[in-house]
Amino acid sequence: MPETTEPTALAADYFESYSVVGLLAVLGVLFVAVAFGAGRLLRPVVPTPEKLLTYECGVDPVGEGWAHTQVRYYVYAFLYVIFAVDSIFLFPWATVFAAAGYGATTLVEMFIFLGFLAVGLLYAYKKGVLTWT
Repeated sequence: MPETTEPTALAADYFESYSVVGLLAVLGVLFVAVAFGAGRLLRPVVPTPEKLLTYECGVDPVGEGWAHTQVRYYVYAFLYVIFAVDSIFLFPWATVFAAAGYGATTLVEMFIFLGFLAVGLLYAYKKGVLTWT
């Protein structure tokens, strides 16, 4: 008669490894909850009008809380993220490129990636994003 407990034993080992991760997640959430609860219980609560006043860079607030922001600052941030991702991608590429047997493939992949970046940079240049006013 064939043994039927083997698949259940494999499943038990599989779920046992995840139970450790689950236990650590529960302990982490419990630790944060206890820390926040202790902070709430131990801190002094003395609200005053000065403490409840909105504070911004040492200047008393004047006018509405809504301010208009120009889109170009978001575009600068987006361009920064593009080139930060490029630099993050270049370091692992350089290590793989040095490994035997991966030279041509990784070289082609990098030129494709740099081509996408060049198209994005050309688009930003054509839109006038890179010109200083």
